[in-house]
Amino acid sequence: QVQLAESGGGLVPPGGSLRLSCAASGSIFNTYNMGWYRQAPGQQRELVASMTSGGSTVYADSVKGRFTISRAKNTVYLQMNSLKPEDTAVYYCHVTHIYSGGAYWGQGTQVTVSS
Repeated sequence: QVQLAESGGGLVPPGGSLRLSCAASGSIFNTYNMGWYRQAPGQQRELVASMTSGGSTVYADSVKGRFTISRAKNTVYLQMNSLKPEDTAVYYCHVTHIYSGGAYWGQGTQVTVSS
């Protein structure tokens, strides 16, 4: 069982930056694929960025060049730069065990981009 706790969301003007953090209760470094998803009101949840246990990354086209996923010990980060109003959403951390397929979600953190 892995518990995830996100933090770092908030209100930021267009062009601003935020760094989201996702702290895991256990060791996830080598045995979990991890990702950040977001869900805007009335929209489906979508993948923003992912990182495999080996460190390979994938980004949604809408955030390429602006967002960066990274990890350190038991924390996954999402650095978000040049934020746009359309980035407004609840952001969720997600991890999947590479062998068992067990998957866990965080509770979400609100990001609002507005002037």
